[in-house]
Amino acid sequence: MNRLRYSAALLTLLTLLAPLTGGALAQTGNVSDGVVRIGLILDMSGPYSDITGEGSVVAARMAVEDFGGKVLGRPIDVVYADHQNKADISANKAREWFDQGKVDALMDVAASATALSAVEVVKQKQKIAIFNGPATTRLTNDACSPYTVHWTYDTYSLANVTGKAIVKNGGRNWYFVTADYAFGHSLEKDTADVVRADGGKVIGSTRHPLNAPDMSSSILAAQGSGAQIIGLANAGTDFINSLKAANEFGITKSRKQSLAGLLVYINDIHSLGLPTTQGLLLTEAFYWDLNDDTRRWSKRFFERVKRMPNMSQAGVYSSTMHYLRAVQAAGTDETAAVMKQMRATPVNDFFAKNGRIREDGRFLHDMYLFEVKAPEQSTSPWDYYTLRGTVPAAQAFQPIERSTCPLVAKK
Repeated sequence: MNRLRYSAALLTLLTLLAPLTGGALAQTGNVSDGVVRIGLILDMSGPYSDITGEGSVVAARMAVEDFGGKVLGRPIDVVYADHQNKADISANKAREWFDQGKVDALMDVAASATALSAVEVVKQKQKIAIFNGPATTRLTNDACSPYTVHWTYDTYSLANVTGKAIVKNGGRNWYFVTADYAFGHSLEKDTADVVRADGGKVIGSTRHPLNAPDMSSSILAAQGSGAQIIGLANAGTDFINSLKAANEFGITKSRKQSLAGLLVYINDIHSLGLPTTQGLLLTEAFYWDLNDDTRRWSKRFFERVKRMPNMSQAGVYSSTMHYLRAVQAAGTDETAAVMKQMRATPVNDFFAKNGRIREDGRFLHDMYLFEVKAPEQSTSPWDYYTLRGTVPAAQAFQPIERSTCPLVAKK
């Protein structure tokens, strides 16, 4: 009799607990190894460390904290590594993380060559990678994959916005000073295509190694070319050193020649100062002082890093949040399900309005043309830009019909 009463009581208890345990299972979902782990492979100590580096790690961690620290009831972990701007280190770290470190997704692989090497591993392991630091359009052309998204910007959008604006304003003869690797080659080519398409001419170019200690010879060659516009197809410390050399040789104050910064971060302007950079036209995907939403988030970032965020760091936050929301909605961290959710869901945050991921992996959003202020126009620290134009996504990025991505259906 007692055994019957015990069995009945146990059955009643299990019946009462069923909805609760079912809800817990639904909330937990299907998370591999019980942790959603996000990785960033960055330049932590080299020429791009100021524009990716620790700031990008902070941005990813802010997104995790704002999401609540857990997804589907499981903890979220952020790991990072320094690729030292070496493609083999980048690929090996991605493979190690996917095979042994249980990393589910990469939220950035800074720099183009290192990103291209990681893409091959991403394809093999069928893991998600979102790129915020690299620029090469190969990531959405021949190197595209079903598992990757190019989030923040690319060389086509930089060339299309900055190059077109300068040619329109009369800068028709160009000479390029170019970083001699995938990013620089892509940026020079895309800008040269825009210049020629709009009736301009490319006189020549000089290429320099990554992290070149002295830019004097490259800048002197550009100055000697007599070109109206010297296009700087480099970034980070290479761009900063190019501007310093141009200032030393009087180009920044010349009425016969002008500089075009083809990939410029706000960190570069801060390092060089407004007296050196005033009047420079540049293209960005984000500016901290653009509107109330960008200001609110950027001030929180500033409290941690003591400098304002740049577009790549803002992109890391935005893409990390989008990824975590997709995991939550999909009920799993399984690659195909999460990618399907990410592609189906528009992005509306401080970084992008009505942003969407195209079939070639290009994240479409507006881009902005800015002019660097003169010192007397700046009213506070980091008040560096005047907005000169907003370029809609459809005009800023490469048209889908020109994509060489094999995932794009050809009509």
